[in-house]
Amino acid sequence: MNTPRRRVLRRAPATDAVTLREQKRLQKRREQLEKERLALSRWMTRLRRAFHAVEKQQAKISRLERQIATSNGR
Repeated sequence: MNTPRRRVLRRAPATDAVTLREQKRLQKRREQLEKERLALSRWMTRLRRAFHAVEKQQAKISRLERQIATSNGR
């Protein structure tokens, strides 16, 4: 006949320890959030710069295409 497994009785963690652990976890997440926000800010600066460079190139190409088209018509 099988005997049931013995259950290990453990005390519930103290509420102070739980809240302290949660506070540490929350603080760590806030620090990670700040770090990610700074990284995003740096990337957005690069992206903005690159976007404007592309716009400038497109404007140059359009201007040259127009000049070529008008000079061919003469």
